Amino acid sequence: MKRIITIAPDLTLKAIVESDAIRMYNIIDSEREYLGEWLPFVQFTNKVEDSKGFVEMAVLNRKLKKDYVYKICLNDRMIGLIGTKEVDLINKSTEIGYWLSKDYQQKGIMTRAVDILINELYDNLNLERIQICCAIGNEKSINIPKRLGFKLEGTKRNGEWIGNYQFRDLLVFSKLKSETE
Repeated sequence: MKRIITIAPDLTLKAIVESDAIRMYNIIDSEREYLGEWLPFVQFTNKVEDSKGFVEMAVLNRKLKKDYVYKICLNDRMIGLIGTKEVDLINKSTEIGYWLSKDYQQKGIMTRAVDILINELYDNLNLERIQICCAIGNEKSINIPKRLGFKLEGTKRNGEWIGNYQFRDLLVFSKLKSETE
């Protein structure tokens, strides 16, 4: 997979590196309430070391060709993340997850980032199926796979642990490479 994927002259996906942990933590920490509404990991990201651990694992997984995490950069400044979860080369499938800083919402950035990443995954990893899971009620996130022609497969009951002994149901969307041609 490419380390840099250009979406537009001012918008790129760049493979996450160790030095990104502080910026990532600062975004999460300053937008804790906003991001935490839909992203359970926010409650477990309480110090820079938590973000460093995530980034170290992401860098290792890239080396092992297991997963690919990118920072979303606008004018070379990190504004969010997008990446794969559990790339399965045998079954030619993966899941995509993403988040974006609140100041950059509703500008089409994430839809374009997801669109370009899925095409890279189809072309470079020869995947056939890409899945996106969205929490029921998270309309901003749900609208992305809908706009990109993903099909709703159903509900993953208790699909996401949100802490405090609670789970959240997820909508499961998928798109096949054969549906893009």
